[in-house]
Amino acid sequence: MMPGQRLQGCRSLHLNEDNGRFVLLAILILVYLLCGAAVFSAIERPSELRAHGRWNGTLLNFSETFNISLQELNSFLREYEAAIAAGIRADALRPRWDFTGAFYFVGTVVSTIGFGMTTPVTIAGKVFLIFYGLLGCAGTILFFNLFLERIITLLAVVMKAVRERRIRNSGLLPPGIRHDFSAYSLPGWKPSVYHVMLILGLSAITISCCASAMYTPVEGWAYLDSLYFCFVTFSTIGFGDFVSSQSAAYEYQSLYRVANFFFMLMGVCCIYSLFNVISIVIKQVLNWMLEKMSCLFCQRCNKANAFLGRRNAIRPGSKGRKGRFGQPPDSDGPCDSDTEGRRLSGEMISMKDLAASSKVSLAIMQKQLSESANGYPRTVCGSSRHNGFSGGVGALGIMNNRLAETSNSR
Repeated sequence: MMPGQRLQGCRSLHLNEDNGRFVLLAILILVYLLCGAAVFSAIERPSELRAHGRWNGTLLNFSETFNISLQELNSFLREYEAAIAAGIRADALRPRWDFTGAFYFVGTVVSTIGFGMTTPVTIAGKVFLIFYGLLGCAGTILFFNLFLERIITLLAVVMKAVRERRIRNSGLLPPGIRHDFSAYSLPGWKPSVYHVMLILGLSAITISCCASAMYTPVEGWAYLDSLYFCFVTFSTIGFGDFVSSQSAAYEYQSLYRVANFFFMLMGVCCIYSLFNVISIVIKQVLNWMLEKMSCLFCQRCNKANAFLGRRNAIRPGSKGRKGRFGQPPDSDGPCDSDTEGRRLSGEMISMKDLAASSKVSLAIMQKQLSESANGYPRTVCGSSRHNGFSGGVGALGIMNNRLAETSNSR
């Protein structure tokens, strides 16, 4: 094969990055499922076999003791299973289809939890559920997405205010523009995807621990079982082996049902948002794996041309990227600009943004000129020289700082 053909093949691989990411993700999910099946089979299969053995022995003893054939006994058990499906239990439970029970049921439907404890048995109820769930699930997913947007907006406002305070306290801005700095600083700034994932993860853990502390004494579950129930419920898996608020009466019943609804709502919102943020990180890892695979299949490809991913792709583990986890502590100062707000997208600074210099850029340029004339060292972005960009003053210094920030973010 000619070298030009190999290079052309590598370029075609880059153009089909979306298909490559889809195939790679499908393969990884299949491997993940196979590994999970092997682990659960090794853990749960012996317990299942022991349970079958005990149950068969119990049926045989009952049949011999009361002189009942196994066929008649199995027929009775089928009737009991049908009664369980209708919501009939040996212990007293609350009504399934009064208004509060029906409200609990529709909440599990639109949130896609689906415990299975309550199910419609009439034809009219099943038909209505199909259309009701179609619209309700779509609306609830939209609500979860809007909740994630509000969380990111809230984090951006808080973290942006913290960064503005750091820049004001650093003494790099002339006194004349400090009062108007908030209107021009950090345009388009967004929090890091890792910060959002950390905060959502801590929030989900806090909600789960608090909810488990409530379920353990009220429902009579072990604390680990309560944590298990919280994850299964908040992630909308909904096995149905543990279901809250099913007894006929509770102490402080109204307060408990309100708290149960609140914990489920907040837990589902946090876990759903966390899943979305984790999917962004998984996409970054897939882009990095595709880049490594493309370099293995085409050894002549240049690392600059082998950059897979569009402008919205971020590569984890990049050599020139020190702004996430390996960034020095003093680099969180004024060198952060609106390019810092593109951490989620990895987008480089454009000429339009460079030309549209704000008052803050002019103030930094004046300070650079003043420090250069007085012989003071520049500390605006101490990591720029480590990225291959020289210092400079004025507009050239500003451009070098912006390019250094972009190199760090990548």
